Amino acid sequence: MEQVGLFGSEANEPLAARLRPTSLDEYVGQGHLVGEGKALRRMIESDNVPSMIFWGPPGVGKTTLAQIIAKQTKSQFLNFSAVTSGIKEIKEVMGRAEMNQALGERTIVFVDEIHRFNKAQQDAFLPFVEKGAITLIGATTENPSFEVNGALLSRCRVFVLKALGKEDIVLLLKRAISSEKGFPGQKIQIDDASLEHIAIFSNGDARMALSTLEMAVYNGDEIEKGLILVTKENVAQCTEKKSLLYDKNGEEHYNLISALHKSMRNSDPDAATYWLARMLEAGEDPLYIARRVTRFAVEDVGMADPHAMQIAVAAYQACHYIGMPECSVHLTEAVVYMSLAPKSNALYVAYEHAKKDATRDIAEPVPLNIRNAPTKLMDELGYGKGYEYAHDSEAHITAMQCLPDALEGTEYYVPTDQGLEARYKERLNAIKEWRRKARKK
Repeated sequence: MEQVGLFGSEANEPLAARLRPTSLDEYVGQGHLVGEGKALRRMIESDNVPSMIFWGPPGVGKTTLAQIIAKQTKSQFLNFSAVTSGIKEIKEVMGRAEMNQALGERTIVFVDEIHRFNKAQQDAFLPFVEKGAITLIGATTENPSFEVNGALLSRCRVFVLKALGKEDIVLLLKRAISSEKGFPGQKIQIDDASLEHIAIFSNGDARMALSTLEMAVYNGDEIEKGLILVTKENVAQCTEKKSLLYDKNGEEHYNLISALHKSMRNSDPDAATYWLARMLEAGEDPLYIARRVTRFAVEDVGMADPHAMQIAVAAYQACHYIGMPECSVHLTEAVVYMSLAPKSNALYVAYEHAKKDATRDIAEPVPLNIRNAPTKLMDELGYGKGYEYAHDSEAHITAMQCLPDALEGTEYYVPTDQGLEARYKERLNAIKEWRRKARKK
């Protein structure tokens, strides 16, 4: 926790910190929020800032916006880290805010990585936000719908910050080269293609882009005193391995598995393979993916191609036996197979329908004719009476009713015409027709 010592000495700071914008005019990106006439810009310029949450990926300007508010607001501004602060520190800050309120001053509390606070810590802010003792500004890379208490979230406006575009990143890199704050006493020579390469590598993260540039400059060649040449080779050395945005327990985890699942469902093997690679290269557990593919094999392929489940289970076993990176090709085979397989969700629909009836009619008794009668008493009570053994029938089918009376005639499994399921549909229709005629006799 610190007061507006946000703008202290720049000595030895990383390039991203040295070049951090201090006004909206210097700010790059997020034009949908801070462009001329946009809502957030008007709020900041009029010093009428509500409690709000900045939600967006790393390096897109969440903290920078908070610091710009710190410079332009007429409030006490307190910077608060969810990583290092607990309820004790929260109460101390709230006490100070109430004193400010009694003196007629507003207090803005900026909480970086607010998603790291647990429920009790978030609850500690709530009464002070409600009575206006503080204006809360939280920053998070996680979906606030999942990570911020509903009561607190309902009292905040959520602003979604987007990853910066390539042009925005290139602009920042060029500023870094030309600014006196960037590389003082040095002239940097780097071509536009290398700057674009860094911009693409950074994936919309300004902090990563500036850090990569700084590393490339440090690895550059001093061709004369104060003149640094940054070659394509220097840049390539600093961009060999991209750090993919991914949190195994966060929203991006669910976004990517959703993308994989829906690409397979839409019979798009190229997209499915891409999303698979995104997950695996970011460090996802291959067994997790294999489990989801196994579920897909029945939920979205099902009886249209029963072999799909065998492929999925085999891929799971391969992942279990040999692990990454070798099992990546086994998973690729599985997701491509699922993508190309005929699709049917008839089994999924059947179970969901049956589940509703099973939970609604949970006390529906099992018909006596299909109960076992292992004791004399049960036999005397009629257990098993009227049971018809299917194998004794020439058709290996009987007209016997197996559903409870209340559900007689209900159809759960309704096969489609996709793939092999068309054959099972013919078989089921034939069974139903035989049974209908047999019951008329």
